[in-house]
Amino acid sequence: MPDSFHEQIFVAPKGSFGLRLVAGISALAVTVAVFIGYAYLRRHHAENSAAVSTAQRKAPEPKTSPKAIVLMDDALMQGSKTIVGGSVRNTSGESLGQVSVELELKHRKDGTAEKKLVALTPSQLEPGQEGRYSIELKAQEYGSVRLVGLRAGPDSSPVAYTSSSGQKRPPERLESKTIILNRPSSKGGEFLNSPDNPARVP
Repeated sequence: MPDSFHEQIFVAPKGSFGLRLVAGISALAVTVAVFIGYAYLRRHHAENSAAVSTAQRKAPEPKTSPKAIVLMDDALMQGSKTIVGGSVRNTSGESLGQVSVELELKHRKDGTAEKKLVALTPSQLEPGQEGRYSIELKAQEYGSVRLVGLRAGPDSSPVAYTSSSGQKRPPERLESKTIILNRPSSKGGEFLNSPDNPARVP
């Protein structure tokens, strides 16, 4: 009896320890699995977010075929004024209405930039037609002019264009002046050596 009793007491703790060990291992396995799954989902979400962000940043803008070519002539100086102008040619197959050129004017005093729309003449361009634009600026007020855009329509929508150099500045003409030098007169109004007054040669 005592032997049997001792055997039962010995076996019971062994089985309880085994159950606790199995339960602990199972809980640890579940915890590790949850942690691994969470880490995987988090990494997968981060990769997807990065891929979407990169795709949005690198998405190329749709290219639009140019509808016109803008030529900008060399600036002309006329006294205290500077004349800036050029031409615009409609290279598309559609009509362009209320066409204007957008220029960026830079002030000499503080270097600030000012944008100005200059209307075309004529303002309506049919396919293949060409118009002119021109503006007078005060030379002492503006230091430089740059072409920044082409617009058309009642809402001045931007128009795709290409640009190139226009007419060159004509060479400046130098006024010819006649300078008269007074020649020194000879003694008595005559040359020292003349047929009527020969000079003696020693």
